[in-house]
Amino acid sequence: MNAEIIAVGSELLLGQIANTNAQFISEQLAALGVDVFFHTVCGDNEARMIDVIKNAENRADLLIFTGGLGPTKDDLTKEAVARVLGRKLVTDQAAMDSIVHYFQVTGREMTENNKKQALIIDGSHVLPNRHGMAPGMIVDTKKHIYLLMPGVPSEMKPMFLDFARGWLSTHNEEHIQSRVLRFFGIGESQLETKILDLIDAQSNPTIAPLAKESEVTLRLTAKHARKDAAEAMLDQIEAKIAARVGVYLYGYDDDSLPQIVFQLMRNQKKTIAFAESLTGGMAADWLAAYPGASSVLNGGVVCYTNQVKNQVLHVPESILNTDGAVSAACAEKMASSVRILCDADLGLSFTGVAGPDKSEGKAVGTVYIGLSDQEGTQSYRFQFNGSRRKIRIQSTKTGYDLVRRHLQKLPNLNH
Repeated sequence: MNAEIIAVGSELLLGQIANTNAQFISEQLAALGVDVFFHTVCGDNEARMIDVIKNAENRADLLIFTGGLGPTKDDLTKEAVARVLGRKLVTDQAAMDSIVHYFQVTGREMTENNKKQALIIDGSHVLPNRHGMAPGMIVDTKKHIYLLMPGVPSEMKPMFLDFARGWLSTHNEEHIQSRVLRFFGIGESQLETKILDLIDAQSNPTIAPLAKESEVTLRLTAKHARKDAAEAMLDQIEAKIAARVGVYLYGYDDDSLPQIVFQLMRNQKKTIAFAESLTGGMAADWLAAYPGASSVLNGGVVCYTNQVKNQVLHVPESILNTDGAVSAACAEKMASSVRILCDADLGLSFTGVAGPDKSEGKAVGTVYIGLSDQEGTQSYRFQFNGSRRKIRIQSTKTGYDLVRRHLQKLPNLNH
């Protein structure tokens, strides 16, 4: 099954709002194994909308519309679809009752045009709107499927997740299994180069690379009449990928580096403390977001100034004056000191130049990360690039990856 997403609304064409609905729906369809070949945006004009629908019918099995289901004259989506299909619009009584109830409860006057929101295409499967008034609908002609949903994201997203997604999955003849592999420490182009022959040869399963903030993911999708067979296909292609770039693979689906580290530390009954200069508490904040973080997070020190590095973490003035605050020696002393200060199994430190200007004659993006345990302390030098925010995020994620590799007894991939 392949789909075209049609966003309706002149405000989209005018740039007044961004088309975030299409991004959300595309992500959801990818998880279902439905290919999206086109995104289309159409203004509030019925004639142009009919042209868009007819074009989409020539290249897609599934047509998904967002927007144009409201009460005003420029809300024309269901009218245009009904005209193309040669069907009437009829009142859905459940939707009408819900609209009437809303105005009764709120004490507002219900104008005549609000009744328009209860109209549906004759013969459609109705999708309740629990967060607004206009219901969604699905029309299945056996040749095409037409899915109509509101344009307001707070209405559209729950409608898709609660109703449309299940309907689509049960009306797909094949079992579609999807798996996301998450990588850190390798760029998108480098990853693609290492598995380019697998990508070029893909048909089923498919491999879809995507670069995210300082990370890369691969979405693997397999289709088969049997669910277990689809899973086996994913296992086979994952094994081929892991044989080449498995050293960078840290998790699956919605995993994150802090989450993986949290789970590893809890399972190993280990604790950690952070000494943060350029990251300014970001690393501790990420770990503290998980319920039960107190079982692994002993504490931390935000040490932006040399005075705090010296007086709290006992970084000698000789290091600060000779090597500088942005140095291997400083990172190592910060890591070991915070570990001892907070009585933790591990100490992780961050010091560097986030920008926008050089510091101590060192280029923006120069970062040292220290990692300390009872057996010793090491530091690692990195050269990141990008905005101040990006450098801080890259640094924090890299620190978590160093801890992950330490806990899993994997070699560190220092650059």
